[in-house]
Amino acid sequence: MVSDILPISRSQFPMTNRLWIYDTTLRDGAQCEGLSLSLEDKLRIARQLDSLGIPFIEGGWPGANPKDVQFFWRLKEQPLTQAEVVAFCSTRRPGTTAANDEMLQAILSAGTRWVTLFGKSWDLHVIESLKTTLEENLAMIRDTIEYLRSQGRRVIYDAEHWFDGYKHNPDYAIKTLEVAADAGAEWLVLCDTNGGTLPHEVTQVVCDVLKALGTNREKSIQLGIHTHNDSGVAVANALAAVREGVTMVQGTINGYGERCGNANLCSLIPNFQLKLGHNCIEDEQLVRLTQVSRSISEIVNLAPDDHAPFVGLSAFAHKGGIHVSAVEKNPLTYEHLEPEKIGNRRRIVISDQAGLSNVLAKARTFGMDLDRKNPACRQILEKLKDLESQGYQFEGAEASFELLMREALEQRPPWFEIKGFQVHCDKVGEDCTALATVKLSVNGTNILEAAEGNGPVSALDAALRKALVNFYPAIAHFYLTDYKVRILDSGSGTSAKTRVLVEFSNGQDRWTTVGVSGNILDASYQAVVEGLEYGLVLGDREAIVLTVSSY
Repeated sequence: MVSDILPISRSQFPMTNRLWIYDTTLRDGAQCEGLSLSLEDKLRIARQLDSLGIPFIEGGWPGANPKDVQFFWRLKEQPLTQAEVVAFCSTRRPGTTAANDEMLQAILSAGTRWVTLFGKSWDLHVIESLKTTLEENLAMIRDTIEYLRSQGRRVIYDAEHWFDGYKHNPDYAIKTLEVAADAGAEWLVLCDTNGGTLPHEVTQVVCDVLKALGTNREKSIQLGIHTHNDSGVAVANALAAVREGVTMVQGTINGYGERCGNANLCSLIPNFQLKLGHNCIEDEQLVRLTQVSRSISEIVNLAPDDHAPFVGLSAFAHKGGIHVSAVEKNPLTYEHLEPEKIGNRRRIVISDQAGLSNVLAKARTFGMDLDRKNPACRQILEKLKDLESQGYQFEGAEASFELLMREALEQRPPWFEIKGFQVHCDKVGEDCTALATVKLSVNGTNILEAAEGNGPVSALDAALRKALVNFYPAIAHFYLTDYKVRILDSGSGTSAKTRVLVEFSNGQDRWTTVGVSGNILDASYQAVVEGLEYGLVLGDREAIVLTVSSY
């Protein structure tokens, strides 16, 4: 009912130095190749965004997608606590009226206060795509907005292909904005839909639009920006637009989106708030940014970008010995802001380029305060460089390095001892299965266990878990999230040495271990065993109950 969605007052949205963040992960971001969201996925992401303090969350296009209809109805039953959820749609079809357009009835049924409406700005699209006249396109914009306003909705108007349209026919592009404003749209969002505009062009065009619309309008019209990353400058374009007076920024978490993606809110929000002084979200919400970024990457089942600005695992990683030594004295020497402000953390990377400063700094991240004079420090460094010369790589497998360090310091708990393993593969017709048998010892108890899998590593992992879970129940919550194989000396053909990196997660933390061998199964075994072992080290040891069953 309309009474349930009466327009909120302007006083509820004060505009002093406020920059409005509009998230379109659930609609535009979902168009990313390889990304598919279930209804439950969309609801989980919406609540993550709500907890982050995002003011506007675009939920999708009800009427065009049955899943989106269900999404809006589910949120009616359990509303978000902070954010305004927004329905998305296009202008009415040519040759009809908004009141008679069934698509708009589905939008009204979604029951949102706000509706984002997109219309054509580029005369090419009007003529070639819509197959209508320029005047009819203006009528479609006006009629649709006026109808939505008459039904008690507040309207954000997305000017699709704005920048391309302005370049080809500036007078007509400006006219579409004027019609939208006169019809009652409160925000006019300039969209770089094809992602081909550069920052200096954005700056000039935004200035032109502000001048053309004027400051003496009866209604206060605000501008928004929606950028795509096809030229690699979506974030830069959004920053440029805000510098010229734009007050709404549309984007997606982790930059998900069609083709090359949308403007990445995980880069924009800290830049706006920490560097340009705009109020986007509360400080206590900002410190959750990294966590939300990684949680959403887990929900959409895409690996997090370790090299992403601000929230990436490597965003505050230091590898060179000179860098590490300087950061230890003053983080400002090699960091542009404190990682804790956006919920990230400083990392010291260990590799063959490491010096003693790296080892000492890394030990502190593991809770070990080593004395530089301790002979074990030199032993660790020498062992590190010896193993890396053999093909090990610890900068991508820090869990293995911590185990190496703990072993040198005699702090590596004897969780279990592997006595041996066998793997048998059987291919019948198109089907191929594997059977792994492991023999190990826990606290003096010998165990022989077997398990099947769809491949040798899967079977080996399953057999190890089956043998250990009765002793260490926490293992049931570890799962393998990534498996990478690298041939180290390709000239040796099938006899080449192989490096295997295995990533695990327990739902909260991620850790990676490494194994190297001329036998790919042996390398995999090393990495999987250390992955299970490190998961036990990572947990609260007092909470790990050693339940020795009666074998």
